[in-house]
Amino acid sequence: MDKVLDYIRESRAELRKVTWPTKQQLWYSTVIVIVVTVISAAYLGLVDLILTGVFSRIIG
Repeated sequence: MDKVLDYIRESRAELRKVTWPTKQQLWYSTVIVIVVTVISAAYLGLVDLILTGVFSRIIG
């Protein structure tokens, strides 16, 4: 049981050393992730559409 309590104490001590992002940094990071995801989805959708057209002409 002592090892578990030591682990919890050490974990809390390490978490106090972490530099947490501000709300503004978190907001900007979230926006960047959403924008990159939308761009990636649009790119992959376009590639899928093109390849579907190419292969349907080859096979059909």
